[in-house]
Amino acid sequence: MNDPKSPRDPLLLDHEADGIQELDNNLPRWWVWLFYLTILFAAFYLTYYHVLGKGTSQLTAYREEMAKGEAVKQAAISRFDTALGNVAPSTETATLDRGRELFLTYCSPCHRPDGGGLVGPNLCDDYWIHGPQFSDNVKVIWNGVPEKGMLSWREQGMKPSDILAVASYIYTLRGSNPPNPKIREDQAPAVPAQVYE
Repeated sequence: MNDPKSPRDPLLLDHEADGIQELDNNLPRWWVWLFYLTILFAAFYLTYYHVLGKGTSQLTAYREEMAKGEAVKQAAISRFDTALGNVAPSTETATLDRGRELFLTYCSPCHRPDGGGLVGPNLCDDYWIHGPQFSDNVKVIWNGVPEKGMLSWREQGMKPSDILAVASYIYTLRGSNPPNPKIREDQAPAVPAQVYE
């Protein structure tokens, strides 16, 4: 520590923290020049990109990359859509187990755990609204049925392999005859109109 009787150092500042007094030293010259260089760079950057509007902005670069990514995604989707006509249901136990797990998680709220139908149609009979082929089932899961309230699971982020697993599992439900299945609209008995007095 400093001896209180010694003459005061002219570079010593008046304030102290925890018994430590600060010296008023100059910054190193290289640091000062680096600081000035960053100020010049900021002025150049501001003028070039924001005042003159030259160069590609970060937002433009982001939009260009998103457009490229969307093009790749759409190409993959169209290849998958084209391949849907050639798919067949899987009979592998692991795939069917994965499909059952996904069905119980995502599909059973509308189709019941046994596939008998609630809000969504009965998946266990032979009367399929969007076609009887396996590829029809895959397309419905892939694209959804927005007019009936069914989501496109592709847009929800479900992988194509998972969609094929769910469709394969649903295909095994055909003919399983669950108790109290949902009746098709064309089989439903006519409900008499209620008369209000």
